Amino acid sequence: MFLQKPSSEVLTPRWLDGITDPMEVNFVACQLSALCAAFWFRLYLSPGETSPAVRHAFATIFGIYFVIFCFGWYSVHLFVLVLMCYGIMVTASISNIHRYSFFVAMGYLTICHISRIYIFHYGILTTDFSGPLMIVTQKITTLAFQVHDGLGRRAEDLSSEQHRLAVKAKPSFLEYVSYLLNFMSVIAGPCNNFKDYIAFIEGRHTHMKLLEVNWKEKGFHSLPEPSPTGAVMHKLCVTLVSLLLFLTLTKTFPVTSLVDDWFVHEANFLTRLCYLYIVMQASKPKYYFAWTLADAVNNAAGFGFSGVDKNGNFSWDLLSNLNIWKIETATSFKMYVENWNIQTATWLKRVCYERVPWYPTVLTFILSALWHGVYPGYYFTFLTGILITLAARTVRKNYRHYFLSSKALKAVYDIVTWAVTQLAVSYTVAPFVMLAVEPTISLYKSMYFYLHIISLLIILFLPIKPQAHNQRWPQTLNSVNKKMD
Repeated sequence: MFLQKPSSEVLTPRWLDGITDPMEVNFVACQLSALCAAFWFRLYLSPGETSPAVRHAFATIFGIYFVIFCFGWYSVHLFVLVLMCYGIMVTASISNIHRYSFFVAMGYLTICHISRIYIFHYGILTTDFSGPLMIVTQKITTLAFQVHDGLGRRAEDLSSEQHRLAVKAKPSFLEYVSYLLNFMSVIAGPCNNFKDYIAFIEGRHTHMKLLEVNWKEKGFHSLPEPSPTGAVMHKLCVTLVSLLLFLTLTKTFPVTSLVDDWFVHEANFLTRLCYLYIVMQASKPKYYFAWTLADAVNNAAGFGFSGVDKNGNFSWDLLSNLNIWKIETATSFKMYVENWNIQTATWLKRVCYERVPWYPTVLTFILSALWHGVYPGYYFTFLTGILITLAARTVRKNYRHYFLSSKALKAVYDIVTWAVTQLAVSYTVAPFVMLAVEPTISLYKSMYFYLHIISLLIILFLPIKPQAHNQRWPQTLNSVNKKMD
């Protein structure tokens, strides 16, 4: 039953709650094999010596093999969804292709979430195939919206980003399955853009990114050939440190301790506040491990180059799913969220927040919860997140300008907002890893629902300054042209 106290479950992917389970061993083995395959792919199937069709084929075959190795017959769900949505891509009208793809992909994912947990009573599975299904759902919907933008909308009605990412022709079957099932991202992601992936396969990826900046001003006289080796080594070091922290901190401060009698009935409020923060900090290394390793796999294959930074160094963070430094030093709820699970946040923005006409923040949180699954804890987290986001936005607009008059006041503001942000995030995400109703209510009762109450009071009694229109909607080329007239 889902009301029983569950063990911790990972956000995306879910396989790193231990290191001894066969599924978790399979996950790590697949990702390490993918890392080796990625180096081989870059060195021996380079685009200069290999046709795009061969690179597509090998990337797809490896991806299918890894999925079957990890999930056995459960991988059929992944293949069924891909084939159904390719049928939509081929047969649906351009005006409806994004709608049909979105509802079929999200519908199938939701049915799998529900059946896996509540109908078949699998609970928290080791054979949890929903992780790759979630990644594929992101890619299916991303591509469908980009095809709709490229073939079904006028260029002047698109934002600059939508115009840049718009796909002008429907993909072939090989391109479609390669984009969705390639070995670099099929197990742990991240989601990426179709045009970037095709440019990578065809060998235009790094040059395309260099041409987006004025590379001559960066000191280059001809187009350089950036190597990902340094970035991969750095990310593997981060992965190793994250694994060590997972094996020590995460095991020492398990999430289940938040429902222990000592925490709920004996500890004082300040102790609970600090201990909750420590436990939530200890739950992060598994995410850092999985996402950084996935990023390293893509980079090792030569995918993920983002251009040249302000210091003239090559950047390989196009597909990075988190920025650990900015997460740990975040001084606002918004800054924290923007640097955590970056590619999922980008997906939510592009398919929901920028496109829905009403209540974008609320609908985006709901979509995020639905995409993650049907555990009650997810919905506690995202509903709490809506409250805290609105309250934080209100406080910032009303008071931040008072602290910008001097460096000392700004430093005080940053320290206070950092502490508040870290405590608020710990309070908000606890149900996400606890999953069930009973432990969540037990935790929040022991904390007196303090942040819910404070957030509601802020929203009810502080004046809400209207948000500028251009902050909500991306500028379209048409709107830019009108301003220039």
